Amino acid sequence: MCGIWALLGDEGDITDVHKQCMKLTHRGPDAWRLERISGLPKSCVGFHRLCICSPLTGMQPLQVTLHPHVWLLYNGEIYNAPDLVKEHGFPWERRVDGEVIIHLYKKFGFEKTVAMLDGVFGCMVVDVENRFVGVARDLFGVRPLFHIFDDKRGLLALSSEAKGLSDLKGVGRQAKWFPPAHYHTFRVDLDERVVATSDYTRYNEIGGLDYTRIPRVTLQQDDVLANIRALLKDAVKKRLMADRRIGCMLSGGLDSSLVTALLVECAKECGLTYPIQSFAIGMEGSPDVLAARKVAAHLGTEHHEVAFTADEGCAAVRNVVRHLESYDITTVRASVGMYLVSKYISTKTDTTVIFSGEGSDELCQGYIYFHKAPSADEADIESRRLLDDLYMYDVLRSDRTTSAHSLELRVPFLDRYFTSYILSLDKESRRPQKNIEKYLLRSAFADTGLLPDEILWRPKEAFSDGVSVAKKGQSWFELLQLYVAERVSDDDMASAAQLYPHNTPKSKEALYYRQVFEEYYSGLSHFIPYFWMPRWTNATDPSARVLSHYKDSA
Repeated sequence: MCGIWALLGDEGDITDVHKQCMKLTHRGPDAWRLERISGLPKSCVGFHRLCICSPLTGMQPLQVTLHPHVWLLYNGEIYNAPDLVKEHGFPWERRVDGEVIIHLYKKFGFEKTVAMLDGVFGCMVVDVENRFVGVARDLFGVRPLFHIFDDKRGLLALSSEAKGLSDLKGVGRQAKWFPPAHYHTFRVDLDERVVATSDYTRYNEIGGLDYTRIPRVTLQQDDVLANIRALLKDAVKKRLMADRRIGCMLSGGLDSSLVTALLVECAKECGLTYPIQSFAIGMEGSPDVLAARKVAAHLGTEHHEVAFTADEGCAAVRNVVRHLESYDITTVRASVGMYLVSKYISTKTDTTVIFSGEGSDELCQGYIYFHKAPSADEADIESRRLLDDLYMYDVLRSDRTTSAHSLELRVPFLDRYFTSYILSLDKESRRPQKNIEKYLLRSAFADTGLLPDEILWRPKEAFSDGVSVAKKGQSWFELLQLYVAERVSDDDMASAAQLYPHNTPKSKEALYYRQVFEEYYSGLSHFIPYFWMPRWTNATDPSARVLSHYKDSA
């Protein structure tokens, strides 16, 4: 996890450029660089480094001796870099995973290059000799990337977070997401203006990869459950690449518990010499904390429990919204706990790389409302929609809350081969079965001893709910609503529709988050296309705890 920043086609005011780039310092506190690309006088690229791999040779912008005119700026990890280097006989001068992008680009071109990468990334390749610029982002947008392209001014700007662009003089309000699974190419003309040479082009479809050609994994033709186990374990194992200590978020729910269990198993097999640290957070009486404690005891992790009060959680909200660059209700709620536990990890331990269970609910239809899906077809459509939009919601939450404290997050459930295999399975088999969500995933690990049965079959509890008790008036979302009710007036609510026609807040809680967002990112509400809400229900709040008992009609 690092922070990248770039401005092409405009020299910019150096004071402003430096100010904007330095807003990403939290993403890479170990080293930073801001420089002009040789041969492109109207250019500036910045990099904030969190040293995870290759501490002596991984500084960016990255260049190699064989191709000195090619510059690479990227945030992420390329898990199949060693395989690609070996397959194509590339030199590995810098011994850093991203180097393979340069060699692939020179051999195959940019489009084929990004399609070959197994990893998470936001990247920019600049070929000075050919005046070419290519920008791309990973399949699910696990690594963030924002951009501005002003064709009238011939300007292109990139940043890992919107805060690095939102105040850029003259163009900040044009900042928008760079879409996952897409690339975009440009050229720099002789007047140093950036000109588009393609539109946004999708290079891979979610669920569209050939999962039968995976190094080190042999799939069983007639054993779906064995294949699920093998692919998820491989997804965990490939993500062990790190020269810093690895740990795991552990809520005690199915997803984080499976990831933690597989991480402990893979760490032993790979010879890691330190115990895996696991981290749980909650308020007094939190069911998550109690469940996580059982999992940690079962797995033998070095377990840490972080307690927070309602006052501490509410006090963090403003900083959470600033880091998130979002005002989505459930995203903010769920982010507070993750933000606070990340702060603990950063300040109290030496763990820097954090595994987590994001992506499973979207992929495996784990949200409670999937019990009410009218058909397997509609459930499949909804699952794919959630995966398409994940980068604006749960993936955003997990990235920003951890990167705020200079941690790197890894999410095995969003492995491109694992997701392709799951989505290839019969639609009916992926629905909740026997009144149990994620039944197929749970069944794959039944009778393996990997987790206690009470954890493996524990019902879904949203992270923003599980951090607190379920008693009326004591859930985290209810305590938050009491807090914001004192800070938002009825007059504020009456004028909300006029002030905010896009995603008009319908509650004082939503309005408070929006007000804070607008303080930092005025005019950029388009970052969030809609409020995340459950489907096939009449719910007006995203918390699962307000839904009627979902199993009644399942």
